[in-house]
Amino acid sequence: MADSNADSTPSADPAVPTHPDRPVYVIGGGPGGLAAAYALRAQGVRAVVLEKSDRVGASWRRHYDRLRLHTTRRLSGLPGLAMPRSFGRWVSRDNVVRYLEKYAEYHELEIVTGVEVSRVEPSADGNGWLLHATGGRELTGSAVVVATGYNHTPHVPEWPGRDAYKGELLHAGEYRDPAPYAGRDVLVVGVGNTGAEIAVDLIEGGASRVRLSVRTAPHIVRRSTAGWAAQYTGVLVRRLPVGLVDRLARPLAKVSVPDLSAHGLPRPDTGLYSRVTEGAIPVQDVGLIDAVRKGRVEIVAAVEAFEDGKVVLADGTRVEPDAVIAATGYARALEGLVGHLDVLDTRGRPIVHGARTPDNAPGLYFTGYANPISGMLRELAIDAVKIAKVIARDGGRQVTRLPA
Repeated sequence: MADSNADSTPSADPAVPTHPDRPVYVIGGGPGGLAAAYALRAQGVRAVVLEKSDRVGASWRRHYDRLRLHTTRRLSGLPGLAMPRSFGRWVSRDNVVRYLEKYAEYHELEIVTGVEVSRVEPSADGNGWLLHATGGRELTGSAVVVATGYNHTPHVPEWPGRDAYKGELLHAGEYRDPAPYAGRDVLVVGVGNTGAEIAVDLIEGGASRVRLSVRTAPHIVRRSTAGWAAQYTGVLVRRLPVGLVDRLARPLAKVSVPDLSAHGLPRPDTGLYSRVTEGAIPVQDVGLIDAVRKGRVEIVAAVEAFEDGKVVLADGTRVEPDAVIAATGYARALEGLVGHLDVLDTRGRPIVHGARTPDNAPGLYFTGYANPISGMLRELAIDAVKIAKVIARDGGRQVTRLPA
């Protein structure tokens, strides 16, 4: 596996291909990028992964210590290498990182680290893509797979008074473990899977008080019921009509998840799958239900502003926690890279993904920019194979073939 840091001048770095033939460039060394690189290699197509950090799986290395996959080990492996049974059913963050390292090594993927691609545009001859990268490099590829990740750039809302707030305010991406918050009053903002899990982690780790700020009550599902993983249901309903899944989910939720209305978490008015299509994945319970029922995690209104050293909530309440952790999501941050190509929607997401390529940008592929109910890693694996087959079939004469 080629895994070396890039030099500052294009001609001085032998790790970055400079010969006239044109590989497929994969931007990003996370699960989606690695899976795409292997799948292309399996089709006999040369793929070069460009990773801006010094190691693969950079975003996974930054996640909080407690994190485990909410999808099963069996349905989370990438093409060509299963996750080891020793990782258990719900794979830890550290083991995900180990797996990605092993995956790159096992498949002898061609990876160049320390190279960040800043802009992609059509090549001058119209037969590929020109990538502008670190140190003034200009690399030409037959096709490009963009896999920079769903959780790319931390997003903290521009709450009024935020910049003048002197208290401790951090994004969930900076949170690692509960030790620094033992004996402290913490407000967690956002009730997605990250916010819910951090809230539970804090209270179990000794925080004196944990409040969870909620704007819109989420759908909550059990990660597993009698051995049946929620992901299995997600796979089964993936292609069913949205309205039908919404109707099926309501009675199941009433049976499996208690009504938390009295604790500030009413059942949502909109359907579960309708929310998924809007980008809101259900919260998988890893202790939140019990913590809320016992009053250990308090549900409070949404954050509206910061004023006079206090946090102003939507119901007019003012609180003064010792720390505020914003579990408010991430931006895809694709505008600088491909925004000029008219391939993003109004929310900054690719207009197509997987094996489809934009009509106005043939040969440009995106993977990993959706969060499907059936599991992101599973879908990344499926998309990788589909993308590779399309590129191998339709890539044209510019595709660099590996030696037989």
